[in-house]
Amino acid sequence: MPEETLKRQGVLPRLLGGCGRWGLQSLENVYFTFRLILQSLYWTFVAPFAGKGLRVGSSFDEMVKVGVSAVPIVALISFSIGLILAMQSAYQLEQFGATIFTADLVAVAQTRELGPLMTAIIVAGRSGSGIAAEIGTMKVGEEIDALRSMGFHPIKFLVVPKLIALAIMVPCLTVLADFIGIAGGFSMAVLSLNLGFTRYLNRTIFALVFKDMITGLIKSFVFALLIGLTGCYMGFKVEGGAEGVGRRTTQSVVVSIFLIILADSFFTALFYFLW
Repeated sequence: MPEETLKRQGVLPRLLGGCGRWGLQSLENVYFTFRLILQSLYWTFVAPFAGKGLRVGSSFDEMVKVGVSAVPIVALISFSIGLILAMQSAYQLEQFGATIFTADLVAVAQTRELGPLMTAIIVAGRSGSGIAAEIGTMKVGEEIDALRSMGFHPIKFLVVPKLIALAIMVPCLTVLADFIGIAGGFSMAVLSLNLGFTRYLNRTIFALVFKDMITGLIKSFVFALLIGLTGCYMGFKVEGGAEGVGRRTTQSVVVSIFLIILADSFFTALFYFLW
């Protein structure tokens, strides 16, 4: 039998084998993800009431790392976004003599969209990658196996404090980003666009409604959970030493940002049609 015929006959088994391996790997990843979510929920909401405790001190330590330490970079980027948004809005609105509506656009866009989104992306790049690297390094160094041998559950010891810290601090950072972003637009409008202080402030208060803040906070809470679960997932999946840690850390940032944008699109459409 000619060699080309043998090669053609070997293509289908290799293709089927590749599809089978991909399918099994996908099922394993889905199972691991659901298991991680369920165990995180158990150790956060059920175990403390069953007398198994909650690592409150570690949660506060994580809050400092995730939230307090991120305040300068979140404030700087939010203020810059407010400035840019005000300039770009005024450039278009002044053609219609409606420059004052810059206040509306900056306030609504910052609270509903840019504040939660940019805060989540900053936290994903800053803290999500750190979570993946920390857990991945512990797995490579067999510290997670050591925790199990000493009777500590890795989810309770490593995952839950990080999820609690993210769930609390990301919405707090989002509120801070909203106010600082609005302050950035306010500064640009008053100092460069010749809009009156009182007029711009009144227009901002008139434009904002309670649901704008609630919408942003709901988004930020979901983003926080996505960042935490993605970082922990990638950390537990590390294989192959230092190279594996670096690869999973990079994947953690990329996947987190992808999921954040996907979730943001979903919630924006949901709130637009239902609320």
